[in-house]
Amino acid sequence: MTTEPPKFAEETITPLTVIEAPWSREVTLSAVDHESGLKLMRVRIKEGRARFTILDIDVPTARAWAQAMTDWADKAEGK
Repeated sequence: MTTEPPKFAEETITPLTVIEAPWSREVTLSAVDHESGLKLMRVRIKEGRARFTILDIDVPTARAWAQAMTDWADKAEGK
């Protein structure tokens, strides 16, 4: 009796940008499209050589995060 390996949902990953951040950190943003139609943004933060934080966020979370970052940046620059 042979068993088939499990079939995982397909996803297409499209790199969007890489941002060099302070203190040797690198932020990579990618679009992740699942075969189910789910669309996410993958935020991958690399710290040093071997530590990674990976977040998959949905559209409402991305919008809220972007707005909060824009608001902070404007305030920090005195706008």
